[in-house]
Parts: sequence; structure tokens; C-alpha cells
Amino acid sequence: MTWLRFNWQYALDLAGQHLLLCLPAIVISALIATPLGWYAWSRPRWGRPLILAATLLYAIPALPLLIVIPLVIGTPLRSSATMIAALSVYGVALLAGTARDAFASVDPRVREAAVALGHTPRSALWRVELPLALPVLLSGLRVVVVSSIGLVTMGALVGVPSLGTLLTDGFQRGIAAEVAVGMLATVILALLLDSLVLAASRLLLPWRRAVSKATA
Repeated sequence: MTWLRFNWQYALDLAGQHLLLCLPAIVISALIATPLGWYAWSRPRWGRPLILAATLLYAIPALPLLIVIPLVIGTPLRSSATMIAALSVYGVALLAGTARDAFASVDPRVREAAVALGHTPRSALWRVELPLALPVLLSGLRVVVVSSIGLVTMGALVGVPSLGTLLTDGFQRGIAAEVAVGMLATVILALLLDSLVLAASRLLLPWRRAVSKATA
């Protein structure tokens, strides 16, 4: 592809900026959604409307959200902070319900056994419940990762550089190769990050591999 041969460095720089927008948002989403999901599980009366409200945030179109966020938190419209905040909102909306389901999936008898062995409720949460909830949490995180990679391309419409810039520039100038590179690079980036989360889950959950081998 002639366009890529002369512009690979430009595309690589945009891919780096794409990652710098996505990664902080993914981390922020996990840090907010996990305790939110735990609270929703432990306090069902307040948790259900809380999760519903969080889920409804995902229904907000991206462009209006990118315009509203600067008005709320005072960031410039064309800034990475605005994009990261928007991605974090969507990430929390996607992950909060999954986090609640993750803690609900832990067998109550395991909690009772942990307390009987001398764990405090806080210790049981960190050492027993959270590790057992991780499989469901990480599956939800994979959805957030792929969604964030796709959504960040919308930032190009308000002037935030990312791989989406290749799409908007390519369409405006009628360069099909630039559009194709932007689309392909976005897909590759999503698959790469998803693979990294999957690899991390295998490292963090070695007992699942043992169970899989035992049942094979």
C-alpha cells in the first residue's frame, strides 16, 4: 500500500496516542466499577437502581457526551482528559453490572468458611471473594477493552488525535487506503489488548488451568 509506505510513522504515532487514551480509561473504569459492583451486590436495595443508572449511561451518544463532559468537569473540549473521562463513563457503565454479578457468583459457603477460619469481612473480601470473582470481572474487562478501542475513534470528530484521525482524514480527502489502515489498525489494537487481558487472566487464575486439565 503506497499510502502506508510513506505514512507508517504517522500511523504509528496515532496508534500510540490511541493507546494513551484507552489505557488510563480502562484502569479508571475498573477502579470505579469494581467497588460499585461490590456495593450493588452487598446492598441490593440501593444497588439495583445504582446499576441501572450506570447502565443507562452507555445509552448516551458519544458526541453529546464529549460536549457535556467539558461543561461538567471544566476540561477543554479538544483534550485527551475529556476523551479519557468519556471512555471511563462508558467503561463503568459496561463493567458495573458485571462486577455485581462477579461478587454474586461467589458461593456464600466460601464466605462463611473464610469467616470461620478467622478472616475479618475486609480480609475475606480481599483474600477470598475478590480472587474468586476475578474470572467474571476479567471477562467483563475484555468487553470494556474492545469497546474502548472502538469508541476512542470518535474523538477524532472533536479534534482529539487517535486512529480515528485516519478515518476522518481519509474520508474528507477521499483516500481509501488511509481509511483502510485506520480501520485495520483499530481492529489489530483491539485484538492485541484483548489477548493481553486474556493472558493476564491465565496468569492471575492458575487454578482454572488446573481445573481445566483435570476435567479434560
